[in-house]
Amino acid sequence: MKLVDFLAEVRDRGEYHSQEEAEHISASVLRVLATRITPEEADDLAARLPAPLDEVLHTHPERPEALEREEFLRRVAEQTGARPRTAEWDAGAVLSTVADVVPGGEVDHLLSRLPTGYADLFGRPDLA
Repeated sequence: MKLVDFLAEVRDRGEYHSQEEAEHISASVLRVLATRITPEEADDLAARLPAPLDEVLHTHPERPEALEREEFLRRVAEQTGARPRTAEWDAGAVLSTVADVVPGGEVDHLLSRLPTGYADLFGRPDLA
């Protein structure tokens, strides 16, 4: 998927005013996600995303942090300057778009490695 198409989808889902806003939100959400997943998972995900969003995932630490959903959303809010409820909306707009770009098996694998509560952010029912 091309960057313009990815951002158009995020912009539509998030009801953002501009492509620039969609890109800022996307980069912010992915930056926080990169702290939560392994370098290998980040590399796999980055391979499916358009530049420059793929590069955001390469800023990951060696060991992923154990971020529960609420802490993840708090950090998204911190990155975007939004309120926690808005951060949930932002994360859902970006991560559900990611789930549409990445094959289902890879998303399922990623979700199996995250704490419960992340599935709905990827547009999937939370079965736990």
